[in-house]
Amino acid sequence: MLMHGKGRVPLSERVPKEIKKEIERLVKELNYHCYRYYVLDSPVISDEEYDRLYRHLKELEERYNYVLPDSPTQRVGAPPLDRFEKVRHTEPMLSLDNALSYEEVVEFDRRVRRFLDTEEELEYTVEPKYDGLAIELTYRGGLLYRASTRGDGYEGEDVTQNIRTIRSVPLKIELAGRVPEEIDIRGEVYMDIEEFEALNREREEKGEPLFANPRNAAAGSVRQLDPSITASRKLHLACYGIGAVKGMEFGSQWEFIMWLKEARFPIPAIVRLRKGVRGVIEAIKEIEEKHTTFPFETDGAVVKVNDFELQRRLGVKTREPRWAIAYKFPAHQGTTRIKEIIPSVGRTGVITPVAVLEPVRIGGVTVSRSTLHNWDEIKRKDIRVGDTVVVERAGDVIPHVVMVVKEKRTGKERPFPIPERCPVCGARVVREEGEVAARCVGLNCPAQVQERIRHFASRGAMDIEGLGEKNVELLYSRGLIRHFVDLYRLKKEDLLELPRFAEKSARNLIDAIERSKETTLARFLYALGILHVGEYAARLLAKNFRRLEDLYNVSPERIVRIKQMGEKIARSVAAFFNDPENIKTLETLKSLGLRITNPDYEKGRKERLPLEGLTFVITGTLPRPRKEVEELIEGLGGHAASTVSRSTDYLVVGEGPGSKLQKARALGVKTVTYDELLEMTGRG
Repeated sequence: MLMHGKGRVPLSERVPKEIKKEIERLVKELNYHCYRYYVLDSPVISDEEYDRLYRHLKELEERYNYVLPDSPTQRVGAPPLDRFEKVRHTEPMLSLDNALSYEEVVEFDRRVRRFLDTEEELEYTVEPKYDGLAIELTYRGGLLYRASTRGDGYEGEDVTQNIRTIRSVPLKIELAGRVPEEIDIRGEVYMDIEEFEALNREREEKGEPLFANPRNAAAGSVRQLDPSITASRKLHLACYGIGAVKGMEFGSQWEFIMWLKEARFPIPAIVRLRKGVRGVIEAIKEIEEKHTTFPFETDGAVVKVNDFELQRRLGVKTREPRWAIAYKFPAHQGTTRIKEIIPSVGRTGVITPVAVLEPVRIGGVTVSRSTLHNWDEIKRKDIRVGDTVVVERAGDVIPHVVMVVKEKRTGKERPFPIPERCPVCGARVVREEGEVAARCVGLNCPAQVQERIRHFASRGAMDIEGLGEKNVELLYSRGLIRHFVDLYRLKKEDLLELPRFAEKSARNLIDAIERSKETTLARFLYALGILHVGEYAARLLAKNFRRLEDLYNVSPERIVRIKQMGEKIARSVAAFFNDPENIKTLETLKSLGLRITNPDYEKGRKERLPLEGLTFVITGTLPRPRKEVEELIEGLGGHAASTVSRSTDYLVVGEGPGSKLQKARALGVKTVTYDELLEMTGRG
């Protein structure tokens, strides 16, 4: 009899009717609360209550092996894809012609009425033009069947697994008696400006390339092969268009938008129905006036003939419909000269080139500086000191250089190369192969010090309780700490002179700092904040180097010989431990009483974990969730990688394996089943 784990009901038995009803009730209730939270931004229950209902649903689903296709538990958890499949759109997803002035909007109205041979005023809908990634959602029998990108308008890519992770996307159309047999709904996936900026800050800290704008961030997030990455990004959806539809008829764009709203789909922030071109222009002006308050980027308004029958009569011209146009807001741009370019050092050592401009008024604001993002961007646009440039305020907020006016060059302009030394501390600047970011590797760089101190004191590192962001900022602002070495020179009397500190709180912090002097090599290496060295890599180093001093002046070749250590980490570790200033700092810490033990090294010599030193890759569906299997591998000393390479020891093959299996065979990588993996761990 097939069982699904301890205490679970055999698959051969029917699920009790009352359990089915309870699961169906929970799914319906949770989906409603998702709609309230993610679409209406008006929740009616607390996060804790939602989590309680969600856990209850998940427990019932797992126990009775009964999962509805629109269950919120099915949004995340699909295995990574090897590639995206191509999808042919039933009806083409066309682009829109642009209008750059109100006169062109008036001319659009004249063309439409001339084509329809009417002098009567027509009804139009007007809505913001979202700057995101165009998506088509296909529903069959009310259930989300497929999601695809626009592509070339005729053929896109199947991104269903990723779109399912977006909480505002309905997995089921909940509208009794008014659900089409099949319908294609068009919309835009976008990212809010604040969320885009937070994502870029996170990527900067990791040394990853920055997204140029929210549209690129949204597109890059949707096109991730691993749905869990998409799920971690805060994406939104606005639905505004219709493709093919069966089993139901809509008479107009306004009727369709109202149906979308009733069916709990997110619709544009503003939708106006207006008669005549004068009303259209009034609606455009309303959107233009309000668009700076929107949390997302928009660069215009979309105008559509409301009546669907008139749309069919108007048809298309080449690749654009005759019945719609996009009015583009006037660009807030100005022309000025780059006086100089200065390298700005971020808190994680990333160096960003910043253009110092001759002040210019753009959209009512004086702009005197503009980020140039990175040196790849400087090279692509051929930006030089002294250049005359066009500057634009993206989203009416962030200034950036659009282009160089090369016709105004005099020959005195000069390129600005990546600095060899940090402009703040003088340490070496490195740029890893294949990376965009240039970084300062100085351990004591003032520009990085506060973030380094916070990381040094964090729970997974030296675990200094009470040394959070506010206290670090306070101590730094009063000149008591300039790098984390100074933590071990602090006295209780120093703290008592500060606001926020009394006798007890001062003593507690000094005691926590004193306790942190007893630490392990793995924790200490992680605390140092070496580029690319997380907790796992720090533990690997600790297993292979008995003492901290054994890492001094280490070569990258020595690090690469460690199983699961790549060249990127090896170069970063070697750069750190070959810097004389860094070595001096480490010796100072030891002189201040730091005592480092290394149980990982000793343990590694005394007892070998069953999977130690082995690299595994998973393909297909396994009896247990992929994350759970990866945690099993990591917990027993192995490494769970995402791609097959020559360094892969085993490919764990489940049901429906992808192209990883063919690649493994081509490289001669051994394959094992899930049961064989358990036998290797001694749990079979």
